[in-house]
Amino acid sequence: MSQKKSSSLSRGQLLLMSSAVSATAANLFYNQPILPQIGEDLSLTSDQLGAVLASGQIGYAAALLFLSPLGDTMPRRNIITILSILLVASSLLASNSANFYVLLAACFMVGLSANITQQLIPFAASLSSPETKARVIGTIMTGLTIGILLSRTISGFVGEQLGWRAVFIMSALLASVFGGLLFAFLPKNLPENKMPYFKLVLSMGSLIVKHATLRQATLTGGFWFAAFNALWATLALHVHEAPFGYNSQQAGLFGVVALAGVVGAKIAGVWNHKVGSRNMINIALVLIAVGFFVSGVFGESLIGLIVGIILIDLGVFISQVSNQVRVFSIDPAAQSRINAVYMLGYYLGAALGSYIGVMMFDMYGWYGVALFSGVMILLSFATNNLVGRYQSKEGA
Repeated sequence: MSQKKSSSLSRGQLLLMSSAVSATAANLFYNQPILPQIGEDLSLTSDQLGAVLASGQIGYAAALLFLSPLGDTMPRRNIITILSILLVASSLLASNSANFYVLLAACFMVGLSANITQQLIPFAASLSSPETKARVIGTIMTGLTIGILLSRTISGFVGEQLGWRAVFIMSALLASVFGGLLFAFLPKNLPENKMPYFKLVLSMGSLIVKHATLRQATLTGGFWFAAFNALWATLALHVHEAPFGYNSQQAGLFGVVALAGVVGAKIAGVWNHKVGSRNMINIALVLIAVGFFVSGVFGESLIGLIVGIILIDLGVFISQVSNQVRVFSIDPAAQSRINAVYMLGYYLGAALGSYIGVMMFDMYGWYGVALFSGVMILLSFATNNLVGRYQSKEGA
């Protein structure tokens, strides 16, 4: 084992960790429904808006590579406290941005400090017993799902009522509250791994080489998350135009529709052990593909968008839970690093999808976004199956 369990995980701690994951993950998506407001206020081009979206995802990916591994060697409560302070500062900087470059840097730092989420997930898993691990991970992932989906609704409402800068002020306040609560109530774990930092980071490369399941899960998830973020990065832009003409608050309400993802997470938790991770992911990818077809063909219809989003989010969170089940089954002694590798690929896919999605929308409209997303889902399906034929049974 890589660390001693200094404490078991109480219900109160699990609720706090799940809520903190929800609030922290939301920071990566707050700027999507308020994108038109940001663009108008700061006079940004489509390229710049795409870069703003991608910068948060790139910051998150950088933290996965350089900060997440620290959870195997340092007390995670200390790491979470430092990141909470950084999240407050970067959110306040974003709220006071006067130009593109300041906002770009601030969003990068917000993404970097949102690594709190990826410290809490393996922390919760390490504090749970084998009998409760599935329930604990399921609870944490439900919090993550709710945070990702409702972030757009909350952001759209606050942005429309108080302006886009108020969204980042809200983020700073939430980070302050949860940072204090986590410091007060989380146990201080004592990792046994004393590996030097640079060796720790470099060891992630050997984990990629060693575990075929990790390579497959990372690529499969990265492709579908690119498609998912292409959709959400451009949805507010799409419905801002005719025939909808929605404001930021109305665009954010699509996040309520997307709560179908919570149902998806529950379905995966029940059926994954019966069907198997790879088969469950295949089913989910078919749902996502159908969702993009419906939302693309019927993209100028509110009903078409709603049906498409429900199918997409249902499929994405079924596949996410199933993918993480096999990732967390690989090597408990390297949990933080394995999770970092997986989520690094996941959020690099998100950055790619956000940036290219905005570019496709600018050049080809909503149909271009749907086409790009469809290609990403095909690549995900191929990776999940063709690559899987040649790998070991590990985690399959």
